[in-house]
Amino acid sequence: MRKHLEIFPVTGLPEVTAGDDLAALIADGADLRDGDVVSVTSKIVSKAEGRLTHGTRHEAVDAELVRVVAQRGETRIVQTRHGLVMAAAGTDTSNTAPGTVLLLPVDPDASARALRAELKERYDVNVGIVVTDTLGRPWRNGQTDLAIGAAGVPVVEDLRGTTDSHGNVLAVTEPALADEVASASELVKGKADGVPVAVLRGLDDAVLPVGEHGPGARALVRDAEHDMFSLGTREAARAAVLERQAPAAPRAVDPALWSGLLTEVDGVRLQADDNAVTVFGDEPVTVGVIAERLAVLLHAEGYGVTVRPGPGNEATVTFGSRSK
Repeated sequence: MRKHLEIFPVTGLPEVTAGDDLAALIADGADLRDGDVVSVTSKIVSKAEGRLTHGTRHEAVDAELVRVVAQRGETRIVQTRHGLVMAAAGTDTSNTAPGTVLLLPVDPDASARALRAELKERYDVNVGIVVTDTLGRPWRNGQTDLAIGAAGVPVVEDLRGTTDSHGNVLAVTEPALADEVASASELVKGKADGVPVAVLRGLDDAVLPVGEHGPGARALVRDAEHDMFSLGTREAARAAVLERQAPAAPRAVDPALWSGLLTEVDGVRLQADDNAVTVFGDEPVTVGVIAERLAVLLHAEGYGVTVRPGPGNEATVTFGSRSK
């Protein structure tokens, strides 16, 4: 456990515009030392990189998103090309000219690596860099700053296999260090105060040697295979009914998935084969309802699935890996 941590705001920075030298601005405004971690708001990185576009914010979001995760009215939670899930694709219209929209950096990790390299080459300091942006969080009110780019710091600290104060072995503990840096630094930064940079001192052990940048903040993005909340509730329900993908290849399934499906349903039975479940029953409508419920359950677990009526009062639900 680290015993001491200091956080300094870097004040007096001018309004950043396209082409500005961020390394010089930060080095002139801060007394940087080896082992410091510099937290930089993505907004000034984007401004320096000329990431300003003309048009409406809606148009900017359309251009930046990969998919819509959830939408309520005009509010859209989307996944960006960076893999980030955030409101309005991280676009910003505050402190920009009317008719313009500020976008996220094209590659925040690359921006962080370049800034770190410049600070070392020109000012001979080995620091870590974290590029931050403000995000909301599922199940929690309010927003906090998180890391969208990083260089020179391990974005996750792997404590698995170590023991706690009672001797218990930690099995899943992996603190997101870069996100913790981002949130801590926001305590001394502020949009209203115009303080886009902070320096954290006391994390020397976390700053990597010169030339080693680490995996970057991209490593914090949970991949689709392990994302249990890849869609909003309404969007997930809609996709389960209207956006199913046909199975492309075999995939095993645990029959416990449909455990309880026939509770309080008389005259219906299931027959499971390797990659299909056939529903038999006395009433064709009931058979169809059960088959569709089974298809929804399979879709929600990431299976490709089709439903095909059969002869008599039966329907076959075929499942497997989704088509690409």
